Amino acid sequence: MPRRRRSRRISLPVMLVVVIAVAMWVYVYGPEGDGSLAAGGAATGGPAASDPALAPDPDLAGLVVAPPSSASPYDRDLFGEAWLDVDGNGCDTRNDVLIRDLADVRFRADSADCIVRTGTLTDPYTNTVISFVRGPDTSEAVQIDHVVPLSYAWQHGASEWPDDVREAFANDPANLSAVDGPANQSKSDSGPAEWMPPAADYACTYVDRFADVLLSYGLTIAPEDYDAVLRVEAGCP
Repeated sequence: MPRRRRSRRISLPVMLVVVIAVAMWVYVYGPEGDGSLAAGGAATGGPAASDPALAPDPDLAGLVVAPPSSASPYDRDLFGEAWLDVDGNGCDTRNDVLIRDLADVRFRADSADCIVRTGTLTDPYTNTVISFVRGPDTSEAVQIDHVVPLSYAWQHGASEWPDDVREAFANDPANLSAVDGPANQSKSDSGPAEWMPPAADYACTYVDRFADVLLSYGLTIAPEDYDAVLRVEAGCP
């Protein structure tokens, strides 16, 4: 007579261990776990990097990646009058930045140490030394750059801001640098994917500042610019 096979039953303690193990796996690795993976495999705050070397720095995790979204055209006037005295110190923003970034500053005699007449800039974008002399034919040698251009900001969230926030953004020293005039003109309204400072040694600082301004103001970043920032950051100390 053939031997009857006993049915294999799982004891209650073993079943509990299995259930707990599965629950722990879902908690740690599942879509509702640590938030490192969202639906579709995209990293929270930005697209997944296929190259492990391009994994986002923790400081960049808050960046929201999105294409330009404003339905209305950019207008510089929507950011207020250029170079206001927003901090009430008696000097306009342009001169405040020149005073901060230039060395050997000399002022116009009648300006109460406010209007910069001459100075020397070590330009971060080109790593060249530029002599600044105020005048109709010379002032443009040194220009004030918005690290995150106003038109870029407009396309990535600023179009929804009230006027006073746009005015503050346009005059925020954290988003401003005195730089070589031709380099500033070359940059125009580009993001990091289209333009980076010619001085390669400044690349890490530049993308850090770009990202910090976006994060401070809750602005989004274009996918191609996010990728460019990650590529630079991968080579930074």
